[in-house]
Amino acid sequence: MTTKTADSKGRVTLGNRFANRTVIIEEVDETEVRVTMARVIPEREAWLYENAEALASVRRGVNQARQGKTTKGPNLKAAAKLANQIPDEAQ
Repeated sequence: MTTKTADSKGRVTLGNRFANRTVIIEEVDETEVRVTMARVIPEREAWLYENAEALASVRRGVNQARQGKTTKGPNLKAAAKLANQIPDEAQ
C-alpha cells in the first residue's frame, strides 16, 4: 500500500506501471475510487469482437500467416493486360 497526496487540481500519479496506459476510474463511494487498466476497441472494430465466428476466422488467418502458410496473390500484370483488352465502349 502506498500513500500519496493529490495536488491542487486533484491529480495523483499512479507510477510507471500505469504509464501510457488507458485506465478506467470508477468511483466506488465518496471515499474510494478503483483504477482498472483497460484496452479500448475503436467503435468501427467492435463488431469483430461481437461476432465469434468472424473473430475466430481472423485469429486463424493470423496464426496461419505467422506460420508462413500464405498463398500467392493475384497476377496483377495479367489482370492489367486483360483490362487493357476491354474496349472503351464496354466501360
